[in-house]
Amino acid sequence: MPLINESHDSLPYIDAAPTASARAQAQQLINAELSPEHASTMHPWIPEAPEPKFSQFMQQELSRKAQGAPLTGGIDLSRYEAPEAPTRTPDTETPDLVKSSRSLQQAYVSCSYLSERNKSLGLLEEYGKNAWLVSNSQLEEILGSLEKELAETKEASEEVNKQRKIAQEASQGELVSLEETWKRGPGAILNVELASEGLRRQNLDYRRQMAQQQAR
Repeated sequence: MPLINESHDSLPYIDAAPTASARAQAQQLINAELSPEHASTMHPWIPEAPEPKFSQFMQQELSRKAQGAPLTGGIDLSRYEAPEAPTRTPDTETPDLVKSSRSLQQAYVSCSYLSERNKSLGLLEEYGKNAWLVSNSQLEEILGSLEKELAETKEASEEVNKQRKIAQEASQGELVSLEETWKRGPGAILNVELASEGLRRQNLDYRRQMAQQQAR
């Protein structure tokens, strides 16, 4: 069961549009009921947003983005570049074994990377097209279901508005008659109040006259 039972008493197909002065008066009444902090304070029924919990690395990245600092670090791509052949020292014709070993390791890493990349490109060329078509087909199916749901929702909304219009127009005569009767009601009450005020004044005048006669 909902906590709030909403009741919409507006009759858009019968009631006339309010004038600019009526809107201004209504806005004044609304502003008088609002607190000064209504624009900056959330409604008490709205729960507070949970505090975000980011990892240390995510927090560092958010801080970097907030400061506008350039992106640094990441994956070192130089290890996948083709290594240069080690140079020989001027005083000897034998190459440096340490540099040669490092160059050999870099060449092995680069060869492995290029080999795996070649395999990936081959798999992409062989199966990527079908996977892409299947993915597009799934997305089109999801889009079709969403469009169908949207069309059904619009149709239901239009049907509700249509039934509401028919019901309001069918009751228009009765509502107009009741409104005219209500307008005549305050006039009759005002006439009764005027007559009562006249009788009260006559009663006061009569008592005043009787008191004067007894005083003589």
